[in-house]
Amino acid sequence: MEIQLNGNAYPLDKECNIDDFLSKLSIDKTKVAVELNKSVVPKDKYSVTKLAHKDVVEIVTFIGGG
Repeated sequence: MEIQLNGNAYPLDKECNIDDFLSKLSIDKTKVAVELNKSVVPKDKYSVTKLAHKDVVEIVTFIGGG
């Protein structure tokens, strides 16, 4: 199975939810926003939102500054 992650093809060996996917990438879910197929996914839905073949995922990281 393959998804698009931030504009690049990304292979997945098995179905997973957004929570599991972020963990696999070592990404702290409290510091990112996830868009799935052009819709922002609420953080409380990460564990129940499954990724499917050809999904388009954008992960945006929050960076503090001044």
